[in-house]
Amino acid sequence: MIKFEIRNRWSGETQFTAEIDAEETTAESIKIGRAAKWAVETGADISNANLAGAYLSNANLFNANLSGTNLSGADLSGANLSNANLTGANLTGANLTGVYLFHADLAGAILAVAKLRRACLVGADLTGADLSGANLFRANLFRANFTDAIS
Repeated sequence: MIKFEIRNRWSGETQFTAEIDAEETTAESIKIGRAAKWAVETGADISNANLAGAYLSNANLFNANLSGTNLSGADLSGANLSNANLTGANLTGANLTGVYLFHADLAGAILAVAKLRRACLVGADLTGADLSGANLFRANLFRANFTDAIS
């Protein structure tokens, strides 16, 4: 068990400290992912956090507040982000293959070159989101709101 800090993406200040099951030599992406999952499970505020490159594949992030969070390059494949608040989040180049974003709020989010293959975006709010270069192959976009979205 080690202590791992999640830092604010803007100020660099510590937002949350998690005690995670990992070694010092464990990949940074895995440590960030484990700390983020623990933060969400405990209800900690990690909005505006720097989670760039986090490994969150198949994570349960239902109803999480990740507004303004930097998740660029993160692996969120198969994760449950239903009802999550991702307003203004940076998901540039993130792997969102098969992710559940059912009724998620992605207003103003940056999803440029993100992989959203087979993603469930049913009822998601993508108002003003940047989807330039995003891969939406076989994504379920039923009732998703794309008002003013950039493609």
